Parts: sequence; structure tokens; C-alpha cells
Amino acid sequence: MNSYLPSLKQLQYLVALKEHGHFGRAAEACFVTQSTLSAGLRELESLIGIMLVERTRRVVRFTPLGNRIVQKAERVLREAEELADMARAAGKPLSGELRMGVIPTIAPFLLPRLLPRLRAEWPDLKLYLREEASQPACDSLRRGQVDCVLLALPFACGDTDSAELFEDRFLVAFGPGEKVPNRVTPATIDEGRLLLLEDGHCLKDHALAACNRPELRAGATMLGTSLHTLVQMVDNNLGTTMIPEMAVEAGILNGTGVVARPLEAEHPARRIALIWRKNSPREKEFRLLADALKALA
Repeated sequence: MNSYLPSLKQLQYLVALKEHGHFGRAAEACFVTQSTLSAGLRELESLIGIMLVERTRRVVRFTPLGNRIVQKAERVLREAEELADMARAAGKPLSGELRMGVIPTIAPFLLPRLLPRLRAEWPDLKLYLREEASQPACDSLRRGQVDCVLLALPFACGDTDSAELFEDRFLVAFGPGEKVPNRVTPATIDEGRLLLLEDGHCLKDHALAACNRPELRAGATMLGTSLHTLVQMVDNNLGTTMIPEMAVEAGILNGTGVVARPLEAEHPARRIALIWRKNSPREKEFRLLADALKALA
């Protein structure tokens, strides 16, 4: 065995530094001190005999070779994770640690209802949650930082498998005193008053796709950082918005004068799904988890 191979820990430090672009934040993500992370990277560079990272006071810049090695390191770490996954999959299903990414337009509305029941049904499962927008969540899945992701489809998430759980219908929210149409269709939505989440949230694209009106994208105001923020703006009669049914059922409109009505359209819903890396050795376990989530939802 070659004693000069990089360690997995050194590769983890390198990948974390690439992701965060800052030694302090990378060290926090790895749960070590900044000096420990810096020393580990220096040892890695000394081991392979070439500089991977240019260090300045203001910028962390990877060399061209450093960028290529980071990509390879991500694959090595993912393979190492799958070795552990194979061992876990051979044991008791839905037991031990499982890291799940969840997007912000699902996490606060679905998880409080599901997690207590999931713990009761699978007491040996240690579920660690990571809340991220859809693209960062997919990136975390690709890098092996999470094992699966709970997100809304359609969304291009790379080479993955999925199990759909249920459809989440859209409702249109109107402010206090605003005239609410008897039937809310895409044609009744005023594009000049439509408020949507800012770029980076797939809910915006799903809501616009449900309406199938291209001019809405140009006319809508995209500035909400969360569904709760959008609801508060609607409650202050700054416009209308579109809200997924799970958020309304979770009480997001409680304490407001906002009125929500179902959107009548050809495809008025997003699809909630659990996704994981294709050919994962834990696929059977993820499908079991998906069945449990579907039954509990």
C-alpha cells in the first residue's frame, strides 16, 4: 500500500475550501479549527509536491490543477460514502444515520407534521436535515454531503433516481378587502401585482409554469426571500401571490387577513419527491423511506 496517498480528511478539507472559498468557513463546515484545516492542506500539498491553493489576505484562489483535483476528490469522497452506505444497507433498514436535504418551501410546512410520526415508526433512524434551495441541495447530493433530497419536481438535479410522494396544489392569495374572483384562473391574475420568490427558488418557476402565461414572468415582482415574507406583503395589500397548499394547511395564513383560493389550471400543482444518487447502494432504503413519507403525508 502506498503510504503517500492523500487521506480522506485532507480531501474533505480541500473540497470544503472550494465550496466555501474561505478558510474559516471551511473549517467550521468540517468541525475543526482553521489552523487544523490549513495544516492539513499544507500537508496535502507537500505530499503531492505542488501548490493547489493560492493564499492571499483577501482571496482564496485554486490553481488549475487544484480545480481538477477538487473534482476528483469529490468523486473519491462520494465513493467512500457509498462504501459505508453498502454496509448500512446490509443491516437493519432505516436505522442509523441518514442525511436528508430539504428545500425551504417544503421544510417548515411538511416536516413538523411528518417527523414525530417518522420517529415513532422508525425509532432507530437518526435523520439529519440540511435546508437548502433546490440547486445547492442538488450540489450537496452530488458531492455526497447529503444522502437524499426532498424537493419539488420538475427540477433538473443531475444523475438521480426519484420516488414521487404527492402533488402540492397552488392557491392564489389575495390581500384583505381585495376583490376575489369566483373562479381563480391564470387569466384572472394581474401580472402587475403578482409577487413571487426571488431567483434561486424553484417554487417561482413551478408557479409560473402552472399559469402557462409567459408574460407573467416579465410583469411579476420577484423579491420575496420566503413564503412568510410574501404572505406579509400580501397582507399589507402590496399584491397577490401563489402559495402551495401544504403551506396553507400548515397555517401560514393564520393571524392575517389573506384569503387564498385554488388555482384552476391545466397543471395547477408541483410534485413533491424524494431523490437520491442513481445506483446508490441504499436505493431500497430510500424507496422504503419514500413509501413511509407518502403514507404519513
